[in-house]
Parts: sequence; structure tokens; C-alpha cells
Amino acid sequence: MTETKGRGISKVITAKMMSEGQGAKVRRSVGTRQLDSVDPFLMLDEFYVKAPAGFPDHPHRGFETVTYMLDGKFTHKDNKGHEGTISVGDVQWMTAGRGIVHSEMPGTPEVNHGLQLWVNLPKAQKMKDPNYQELTKEQIPNYNKDGVTVRIIAGESYGIKAKVYTHIPITYLHVTLEKSATFEQAVPSNLDGFVYVLKGEGQFGKDSVAGKEGQLLMFDAGESLSVQTKEGVDFVLLSGKPIKEPVAKYGPFVMNTQEEIMQAMVDYRNGLF
Repeated sequence: MTETKGRGISKVITAKMMSEGQGAKVRRSVGTRQLDSVDPFLMLDEFYVKAPAGFPDHPHRGFETVTYMLDGKFTHKDNKGHEGTISVGDVQWMTAGRGIVHSEMPGTPEVNHGLQLWVNLPKAQKMKDPNYQELTKEQIPNYNKDGVTVRIIAGESYGIKAKVYTHIPITYLHVTLEKSATFEQAVPSNLDGFVYVLKGEGQFGKDSVAGKEGQLLMFDAGESLSVQTKEGVDFVLLSGKPIKEPVAKYGPFVMNTQEEIMQAMVDYRNGLF
């Protein structure tokens, strides 16, 4: 039997706090000067939003937004007639495709806390019709044993498969380790990825690199990732198959060429989203 090659950590980045939307605070780890993207992931924000702050009407084209609630609620409304609220542990996987205009606003008077991930789409999928996959906390499969809890938002872990459909191979796990617990996850060599630490501190990869709250740790080459912790750690693991296509970005539009970006701006101004 061949032994799997464990992945190490190639880079550790501390997320930056910044303002977004209308007075909202986000801690951004992907989508900054430090780390522009990790193909196919374009952005990762940990958001903290209290009314009246929020994200009023804004457009998207050419990618997907994935919102995962950690505390509180968020209410979504778009120009296609879709409206709903996601609560703690719920996920909304929105494919913006050819274009959508929506708002994302806090659903409680307290601080509403969660993650928003932007996932690029291959050229062939960028102009598809918008679509939603929404799962409540109870609908997200989980694994719980020996101090290890894994919520499988996308992909597979411990033989348990997620319910979400992804256009390219993607794994999105929310992992909580109790004191002295260990975790191992297959991350095939054709995928790129990282972990982002929400709380606590752990030792990541074959060289046991320390990672703590607000830090992103990028994987180097290999086929699996191991994590240990002394006092407990809470993190998300994200891996995906790189699309390896040209990327043109302007705010909420992500296409393959500058011409397509210009067309997106024209279409939005002309009310074609």
C-alpha cells in the first residue's frame, strides 16, 4: 500500500479588517494585495454586520457567492423575486451566472457573523441563468467522533458527501477540534487550497505550522492534510480544482476578458441583469 504524501504549509497570511458595503466590517483573507486569489477561489470574507450596516442592492456576474452563517441571521432579496433569510449553520450557494442584482442585510439587531466565499466559474458557465442552493443547518451532513466535528458543506469527508452541487471539484468543510484531537483530510494533488482559522489555535500540515484566529494557511503539494490541536481549534478547509483560465475582474464582475467586463457594465446600466 502506498502512503499518501502529507501536505505542508507554503504561506501564512493574517486577514485584514476593512469596510465593505454600507458600513459593514469584514476580515478579508483572499482578495487582497497579500493574496489576490487561490484558483478557483476569488475572495473570502469573515463578516461582522450590525444594522443599519449591510450590503444594499449590488450586481454580480460570472461567479458564485457562498454565504455561511456562524452567528445571527442574514436576509437576501434579489431582482428575480427570490427572498429569504439564513440563520446560524445555514448556507446559501448562489450562482450569479449571467447576472443578478441583490441585497444582503442583517436579520437581527445584534452583530451578525459569517463567511462569504467567492468561487469563480469556468468560461462555459459564466453566462448561465442565476441559481440558488440553500441548505439549513439540519440539512448539512456532519461527522462527529473522537473530538472531531466536521460539517460537510461541499465535497466529502470521512466518507460523507455534501448535498451541494459544484461546477468544479470543491471541498468546503467546517471543522471543530476539541482539546488534543487530530484531523486528517484527503486533498488530492490536483486541487489547491487553504484553511482559515475562526477560533483557537492548531498545528497544520506535515511540519505542524501554527495557525490561530484570523489566519489563512495555504497548502503546498501533497495528497492529504493533517491538523492537531492542544487546546481546541475551529477552522474551515477549502480546496478546489484550478480553472486555469484568464481572469478579468472589476468589482462585482468576474469574466475572462476586459471586453466582457465592459459588456457587463453596459448590460447592468441598461437593466439587463
